Amino acid sequence: MSLTIERLESVCRKAAAIRRTARLQPAGGPGDKVFPPTYEGGVYALEDRVIEGKRVPCALLDSVQSQANRMESALLAAHRAKHLTIPVVTVDFDAAELAEVGPITSLDAPHRLADAILRDSTHGGVGFRQSPIGKVLDTASYANATGLFEVCPTALVFGLWDSAGPRGGLGTKFARALVSEVFAVDATTGVRPSSRIDPLQIQLAAGPLYETADGGWTQNKENARKEGGKPKLVGKEGKPSELNHGNVTPSLGDKGPNHGGVTFTHARQVAVLSLPAIRRLRFPDGSGTTSNARDSAGWTVLAALSLAAIALSSARGLDLRSRCLLVPEAGDPPRLEIVGEDGAVETFTLSADEACALLADAYAKAKAAGLVWRAEGVTLAPKAELVDLVRRSRDLAAKSISEG
Repeated sequence: MSLTIERLESVCRKAAAIRRTARLQPAGGPGDKVFPPTYEGGVYALEDRVIEGKRVPCALLDSVQSQANRMESALLAAHRAKHLTIPVVTVDFDAAELAEVGPITSLDAPHRLADAILRDSTHGGVGFRQSPIGKVLDTASYANATGLFEVCPTALVFGLWDSAGPRGGLGTKFARALVSEVFAVDATTGVRPSSRIDPLQIQLAAGPLYETADGGWTQNKENARKEGGKPKLVGKEGKPSELNHGNVTPSLGDKGPNHGGVTFTHARQVAVLSLPAIRRLRFPDGSGTTSNARDSAGWTVLAALSLAAIALSSARGLDLRSRCLLVPEAGDPPRLEIVGEDGAVETFTLSADEACALLADAYAKAKAAGLVWRAEGVTLAPKAELVDLVRRSRDLAAKSISEG
């Protein structure tokens, strides 16, 4: 079944969820090793999950937060390519002569419209939070989501917490309506061998090496830069290996679960859009009144936006990081499903192009109901204090690298 705008409207009013599930394998084939993300302490996120009634060891391959970032990035790319049109708030660092930073948008910033980067910027010469657009965050709620719909509808899909605003932890909160994650099933950790053969066969005894004033190195103490009246060694001991010269003895490195990758029977991607979460939202007009038709139009737009995020991100593939490229399992293609209020499942198809067209149709109906967004977007300028902070941080980072 293909998903029409009429069917999506009906689903948004009654169904429990829309989901996408995919059974995955490494691009190298079953049994090939992939590398999960590492967390504090260099560890993987390993846990047992109950699958088909059995407790199974699993490894997280891509978190909810990371998946949200990937979907937002896919939406932003489609917006810039004019495959769809959505509101985007952009902080322009080019005008501040920080072109290397690039534009930071509400689809890049971790906290979306409530992010500190936007807070520390200006709109029309006024601090963002004091501007009419920024003040939307002061009044936004499930009972009044119109302002956020107008300037940052993705925040209503991926969630928002205005913890950096004037009310701190009591600031406006919207829970994620769309979540997705990728995890390995029946996962076993491995080891990570390391070695390097130096074609020049430079020996340890050929050192020590010393730093020079121009950032290079020398074997001659007389040409070395001085620190405390003494020639400064490269690194701690002046070893050639400090400059990546010489052999590295083959080893298995860490034999624990931290760095050796994982193998597994298969991996799963599960993306779920909660329709009850969408239906909690209300979209009153300027007089504070709303209607079932207006609210329904808003729900349909947000559902279509979520489907576009899923479809566009899926079309990009699952190259999650170095040595973690996943593909659908042969003979078991990904499935898009509507989960009814009674648990009944209905399968449908939707390509990335169809999802973008569905979003356009949904927004046209919302616009006819008086629910509009700022399709032209909003551009902010970073405050001088933020620019100075970025420059100082970059100078410190460059100094740290030069000092080893």
